[in-house]
Amino acid sequence: MSSAAKTEITTDGADERFNLSSWALRHKQLTLFFILLISVGGLIAYFNLGQREDPDFTFRAMVVRTLWPGATTEQVDREITDRIERRLQETPYFDMTASYSKPGESLIILQLKDSSSPKVVPDIWYQVRKRVGDLKQTLPPEAIGPFFNDEFGDVFGSIYAFTSDGFTHSELRDYVESVRQRLLRLPSVAKIELVGVQPDKVFVEISHNKLAQLGINAQQIAAALNAQNALVPAGTVETQTLSVPVRVTGSFSTVEAIRDTPLRANGNTLRLGDIARVYRGLADPPQEKMRFQGHDAIGLAVSMISDGDVIKLGKDLQREMALVRTELPVGIEFAQVSDQPKIVKESVAEFMTSLLEAVAIVLAVSFFALRLRAGLVVALTIPFVLAATFLLMLYFKIDLHRISTGALIIALGLLVDDAMIAVEMMARKLEEGFDKFKAATYAFTHTAFPMLTGTLITAAGFLPIATAKSSTGEYTFGIFAVVTIALLVSWVAAVTVTPFLADSSASDLVKPCMPDFAAA
Repeated sequence: MSSAAKTEITTDGADERFNLSSWALRHKQLTLFFILLISVGGLIAYFNLGQREDPDFTFRAMVVRTLWPGATTEQVDREITDRIERRLQETPYFDMTASYSKPGESLIILQLKDSSSPKVVPDIWYQVRKRVGDLKQTLPPEAIGPFFNDEFGDVFGSIYAFTSDGFTHSELRDYVESVRQRLLRLPSVAKIELVGVQPDKVFVEISHNKLAQLGINAQQIAAALNAQNALVPAGTVETQTLSVPVRVTGSFSTVEAIRDTPLRANGNTLRLGDIARVYRGLADPPQEKMRFQGHDAIGLAVSMISDGDVIKLGKDLQREMALVRTELPVGIEFAQVSDQPKIVKESVAEFMTSLLEAVAIVLAVSFFALRLRAGLVVALTIPFVLAATFLLMLYFKIDLHRISTGALIIALGLLVDDAMIAVEMMARKLEEGFDKFKAATYAFTHTAFPMLTGTLITAAGFLPIATAKSSTGEYTFGIFAVVTIALLVSWVAAVTVTPFLADSSASDLVKPCMPDFAAA
């Protein structure tokens, strides 16, 4: 065919069916505006994406703990553990229970099926509390509890150890509690717990010989203390205008008041402090203890809200703890023993380095396979696709973690396919004598929908991850979400951005060194 016989395609053909590539080339200024807007928005979105080590998932387990002081293992198992287990078997989505009985304590771990929806789990825990609560009246009267714990999903990523020199444990606890109240005001903090706190106790020590001489026993001393410290209603005094409550005084407020407790022994009245050693101390043996660098310590464990940014939380904690350090009295020190924000920052940086390496490899292969000018078009498409993907991740609240960044690396080798097909198709049609506009829009009418089908089939390959009704599926859902977003964005970019960049008529807008495919 001679050049005179070639059909000239104009950009104002009214009978041409809808063509997304044609629309992008006909509205070059608008197309450029959206390219720049999405690119800048994606860059901003990247710095605003939440960062964490792992995605959130629902922990489908609950611990039911009941105390029965003085009971044997067999009694606890028969009267408490067995009854509660039978009631727990009626729980919706029940999977299994693991029970442990020991003298004075029953511990049951309830596990739900992985197929249970995360949305129904909180309601199931409410049902468990209600049903076991109804069972409480059938348990031994001396039983304490049951107590429920379903907060296994809480991760205390930042832990501080407070130590003191010259302060008692109780005084140190008061200072740590004041720091806790301060940190709870931070927006990303969900809860804070103190670790290694020992409860205060008042000890009354008296020898058995002394008790034998006086003719009293320990139960009589305990009864006298309980009678003196009892809080009972004493009625009210009614007047014409007022109703005044009557309160009995004498309850214990100090250790000295306990020492002054009167006792009756052999017809004589004795002071408790004269026959026994009464002093304040810590629970012995301790239930839990924290040691830091060889010293007793109190830990301050900070947990983040479910949709928080661990990096931002780390910065807020650093700022607040720096101020706390200047306000603590001399003798109280603290150090951070667990720093999850630092670990997450290093982890995300490692994955992003891998992502940049993957981008470099893909670009190198593109330049090698398509030559410099054609490869440049594909190279410019990749950052745009990544920017749009980050923007959509921010919209759908998908954070940067090991799952989402790994999915980006997986998708990177796939998202350039559509752009390569569009560039190769344009180069081929230019060699066949098509003008640049028709060559740039030809791929949409002939290969766009096959490309879309291939993109959807590739995304469907990750669909089992999204539809898996399990904790694993919930944890890895980001693979399907990010890969699907990246592939769909790459298809849109291949039929809009790639023809725009490849069309030499757009050079007066973006001023790139665009390829002349006809000459190539």
